[in-house]
Amino acid sequence: MEVGKPNVSELQTQSRPLKEAMKFIIPSFIGVLLFLIPVTYEGNMTIGVGIFASYFQGMFEGILPLFMTVIFGLSALMAIYTKMFKPQWIVKQSFLKGLFDVGYFWIATRVIGTVFAVMTVNGIGPEWIISDYTGGTVLYSLVPVLTTWFLFAGLLMPLLLDFGLMDFFGTLLQKIMKPLFQLPGRSSIDALASWMGSGTVGVLITTKQFEEGYYTKREAAVIATNFSVASIAFSLVIVSFIGLESMFVQLYGTVVIAGIAAAVICPRIPPLSRKKDTYYEPVGMQISETVPDDVSRLQWGFEKAVEKASEVKSVGEVTKKGLQNVLDIWFGLIPLVMALGTLALVVAEYTPVFNIMAYPVVPFLELLQIPQAADAAPAMIVGFADMFLPAVVGSGIESELTRFVIAAMSLTQLIYMSEIGILLIKSKIPISFLDLFIIFIQRTIITLPIVALLAHFFFM
Repeated sequence: MEVGKPNVSELQTQSRPLKEAMKFIIPSFIGVLLFLIPVTYEGNMTIGVGIFASYFQGMFEGILPLFMTVIFGLSALMAIYTKMFKPQWIVKQSFLKGLFDVGYFWIATRVIGTVFAVMTVNGIGPEWIISDYTGGTVLYSLVPVLTTWFLFAGLLMPLLLDFGLMDFFGTLLQKIMKPLFQLPGRSSIDALASWMGSGTVGVLITTKQFEEGYYTKREAAVIATNFSVASIAFSLVIVSFIGLESMFVQLYGTVVIAGIAAAVICPRIPPLSRKKDTYYEPVGMQISETVPDDVSRLQWGFEKAVEKASEVKSVGEVTKKGLQNVLDIWFGLIPLVMALGTLALVVAEYTPVFNIMAYPVVPFLELLQIPQAADAAPAMIVGFADMFLPAVVGSGIESELTRFVIAAMSLTQLIYMSEIGILLIKSKIPISFLDLFIIFIQRTIITLPIVALLAHFFFM
């Protein structure tokens, strides 16, 4: 479906009936409250969805790892069963087919994830798999967070996507996002959802928007790798762990400045600049942010938003879509996080790979006059495996300036395989492991001098 020049006569821009307008305003307002407005909960800054997730996680903390281990097992068994027998009740249902009729590689990762989880839950097997720094970290720290966050984010995300909010903000912010980042205005919602809540939620929004024809392949790749910023809540955790609580405002300001610089530069260089500006083939282009000459941007945005909201036929339809989001993540994604996340941490903890890769970074850090450069260098690379690892590496470094740089870099590099990387590789966005590694290096090279300069200013 091609979307051409807007026709004002076709889409009446005069006042909409109040009932139609409310169908956009009320759900979108609830979505803003739940996803985009920061609130304080138990001393931490989060969002409404985060409060639900934290409460649910606290209530079921003891059983979530075991529950998800069962889910992993069902995911693997159903995938094997579907591959072997092609049952009609699965292959004739598009959702179930997409969930269980997967390739051999994804079946293998589901099986591996299940095996790792069973070993970790029962405390059996090699220490390098079940230790607190590898399988234990993924199953007991990462998996419960993802399970609860995606439960509520998946169920409630239609409030952001289906009732016109993206269309409204997309029209309003196009003049900022397009020239600065070469992106449609609606991508600002992805960034806000990441900033206030979770980078994984931002990636989830991006993949859904791409699959529904609202982003091109290039736009989706750019947004997912440059706007899935670490949330304020996670940033507070990093700052606390590395012992710089009093510097949070300076550190997060540094992250924002460096992140904007990377988001301006990275889309203009390969590999992102070489991604095709074509839409996901099964759906085609479903977006137009062009505003007619005789209509204000605010009025046109409102018109498009109400039009989008009018497409929602029932609460049951929205609920079904939300449940499918949750099941797709629980059965299709989190088993991969268990498998590939554990392997990534094994490489980081038990092999010299990241230390060897860090050797060229030492002269760069010395040039930027970063104290204890040799100790800090591995932290600049190990973040590719997991965002929390740089803080672990840097927590024992004496220099506050160096710890500041490490913490800021862990939040600006964005690409880490234990979560964001797996999300993207699993998605239909055309981005490879090599692409992710190159973008990680690019973001490191771009942001490190900015972070170092501001660190020297703050620690004068």
